[in-house]
Amino acid sequence: MTRVKKGVHALKRRRSVLKQTKGFRHGRSTKERQAKDALLHAGAYAFAHRRDKKSHNRKLWNIKINAGGRELGMSYSKFIDALKKKKVLLDRKILADLAEHHPATFARVLESVK
Repeated sequence: MTRVKKGVHALKRRRSVLKQTKGFRHGRSTKERQAKDALLHAGAYAFAHRRDKKSHNRKLWNIKINAGGRELGMSYSKFIDALKKKKVLLDRKILADLAEHHPATFARVLESVK
């Protein structure tokens, strides 16, 4: 059987892991085992938080719509219900942007569904 020397590949893998953990604190950026563990956790958190970001954004949009609607005398739930009954196809992201940056347009939308 021929002999397989693996020093080059092991070193490359080690350097790759340490390069990815650059900027981590303490031993997590310098020690191979801690770095590998930190990378696994970082990947898991990144995956989970990409999903969480979507719900956080939706909650923020709801808050902005509610604030904009209450200034004009209508609560969030009544406004969304009125939109659905009138079959207005604006999603929460657009409505939140209108409420924050274009209050006059948001007021016209709200008046159209009253």
